[in-house]
Amino acid sequence: MIIDHWTVDVPLTWDRWNVHLSVAAGLALLGGLYVFLGGLTSARRHVASFAGALLVLFVALNGPLHNLSDTYLFSAHMGQHLLLTLVFPPLLLYGTPAHVVRPLLRPRWVMTLGRVLTRPLAAALVFTGPIVIWHVPSLYEAALRHHNLHIVQHVVFLATAVIMWWPVLSPVPELPRIPHLLQMLYLFLLGIPMSITGALITLSGAVLYPFYSAAPRVGGLSPLDDQQIGGLLMWVLGGLMLWIVMTVIWFRYSVWDQRSDAETQVPEAAYGARYSGLGTRRD
Repeated sequence: MIIDHWTVDVPLTWDRWNVHLSVAAGLALLGGLYVFLGGLTSARRHVASFAGALLVLFVALNGPLHNLSDTYLFSAHMGQHLLLTLVFPPLLLYGTPAHVVRPLLRPRWVMTLGRVLTRPLAAALVFTGPIVIWHVPSLYEAALRHHNLHIVQHVVFLATAVIMWWPVLSPVPELPRIPHLLQMLYLFLLGIPMSITGALITLSGAVLYPFYSAAPRVGGLSPLDDQQIGGLLMWVLGGLMLWIVMTVIWFRYSVWDQRSDAETQVPEAAYGARYSGLGTRRD
């Protein structure tokens, strides 16, 4: 059954699998663009990663998780945001090879903007700022109560998260990845503001978001318990996910370093065989 969010007059039962037309249209557009630009000619692992990104976005913005986060539980909303910022973007970038991305970078202003935004400091600030600001209670409440603003919130999270992951998973040498050791430092530092925000939410002795105080209870959770679980998801699970990525980067770096080409030569796994001999230096 397909139901668009704007046509629903009463809250849906949280465990119903409803699909929102706006999300379905966005997924179809993203998938269609991938096919049009030749994404299906990529290696199977890249196609599978891109398909996984679309699946994550579908699950996060439709069905039970979406219903719980929009109507019932702060913790479900936090889980949704982790999927949008820490799972969807790396799958998207890994699944999108250079020959798909390059036509999108062809306009000069896009490349110029990309060279600024994908530098580590800029990418970190572009991501961290909105994450912290949107969790200010007044803004978070406003997004919950105004659907169009909620859409803006999710679009901002998705766009800034893709930029944040770019220095680690860039698919094109024109906007290259940073060296492996710097990738680990970059992700470690990125986790600090998110952990602090999650800790403040978890350790708060009062309910910060009144919307969820008035929401129907699910699973016997009180509003404060629900808020503490949501804060822990951001604080602990979000940090753990970044540490897992850092661990993968370390092991890959160790393998390439044994060949003495970890940083002097772009690995074929990053940009493909055609670009494996290009350096990673920025202009």
